[in-house]
Amino acid sequence: MSKKIFFSLAILLLPSLGRASEHSLDLTDHWAGYLALMVFLGAYLLVMAEEFTHLRKSKPVIIAAGIIWTVIAWVYHSQGLPHEVEHAIRHNLLEYAELMLFLLVAMTYINAMEERLVFENLRIWLVRKGLGFRALFWITGLLAFFISPVADNLTTALLMCAVVLAVAGDNHRFVLLACINIVVAANAGGAFSPFGDITTLMVWQKNIQTAQGPVDFWTFFHLFLPSLVNWLVPAAIMALAVPREKPAPVQASSGMLRGAKRIISLFLLTIVTAVSFHNFLDIPPVIGMMTGLGYLQFFGYYLKKTRTAEESQALAEESGHIGDPVAFDVFTKVAGAEWDTLLFFYGVVMCVGGLGFIGYLTIASEVMYLQWGADTANIAVGLMSAIVDNIPVMFAVLTMMPDMSLGDWLLVTMTAGVGGSLLSIGSAAGVALMGQARGKYTFFGHLKWAPVIALGYAAAIALHFWLNSALFS
Repeated sequence: MSKKIFFSLAILLLPSLGRASEHSLDLTDHWAGYLALMVFLGAYLLVMAEEFTHLRKSKPVIIAAGIIWTVIAWVYHSQGLPHEVEHAIRHNLLEYAELMLFLLVAMTYINAMEERLVFENLRIWLVRKGLGFRALFWITGLLAFFISPVADNLTTALLMCAVVLAVAGDNHRFVLLACINIVVAANAGGAFSPFGDITTLMVWQKNIQTAQGPVDFWTFFHLFLPSLVNWLVPAAIMALAVPREKPAPVQASSGMLRGAKRIISLFLLTIVTAVSFHNFLDIPPVIGMMTGLGYLQFFGYYLKKTRTAEESQALAEESGHIGDPVAFDVFTKVAGAEWDTLLFFYGVVMCVGGLGFIGYLTIASEVMYLQWGADTANIAVGLMSAIVDNIPVMFAVLTMMPDMSLGDWLLVTMTAGVGGSLLSIGSAAGVALMGQARGKYTFFGHLKWAPVIALGYAAAIALHFWLNSALFS
């Protein structure tokens, strides 16, 4: 088998082959390069098997990153080039740090709103409405689509699924259809906002310049209608199969804790700060997000100092501690972040960075973006993300940095975000809901409706080509 054919197959199996940095050694035909590929493949097979092994996905990729860079460093040291590897690692760590801190602040705010019962209050409000299954199908999908651009698609999907499970009873058919609808809607909603999905955030923070203009914050809203169609097409078809029943209304009561609405306002202010820093001052948006974390810290201090005696007594009874429990501690919200996701992201960045440093970018980029063409390659990226997590897929595209139009950058952003909806294992939202609605929402249940979801995927791409044709010229 020729080298060209071998790496064409490797790209299909390992779409996260990274970019070759400015280095002096080409290790693509070296034992170190082949070993790095095998290590990454082995690690990613463990990631894909997380549902069955219950091994958290961050563990194998962190180990793989260490092995890959150790192998690279060994070869470079033997050639008398010790500092090349150090510089490459520091570059990858900087990229990871910016994205990790950004996500950490967003997750902290989401946890703070959850602790103040914001999402629980929304869930109970929906449950008490006594809606029919079809109405609930559309409302949960609509809310998932519009909440995920601000919150993340995982949190949104879990919230909407909790509503479905609370009213569905033993109607497994409704739970399956509603969960599929929620996954598709949450992923589609996250595709047109930098705050809705990690892949969209990665593209925004990269500050990409094209002949048609920069890929800035407002540019992503060109994807609103295509993303909406991506959800509406399969939802309209699946709605026909939703049972025409109306479950008995569920009685429940709840209220948000003190400061909940102000925390929501501070989160919106944090988003405005991050966008303004990036658009008007050319400061990385992570600085705006960290400033927003300061807003929350000061407000937490205010909540602690102004809590009433009744609140302190209630907190003491709830926690079982005698004394002066903390009313609101921002660091508990930081600790409650999705650390497995953040560490998985570290492992992916370092693994892909290592594979790119070895020199695989040229081969991958030539096959995908020169031979296939940008449009075909970007559509394929979405199909790949249904099997392989969209984070390494998108990071690979960004490290390759192909010369594309603004329309193509938006295309790959959308396909990487919504392509994961084709399979239940293709997105964090799908995997999480399989655990939350275990036995009701399953891989094969989702697979049965994959052709309908693929129809929405194709319709969204076609609409993007038509509506945003000027961005491709």
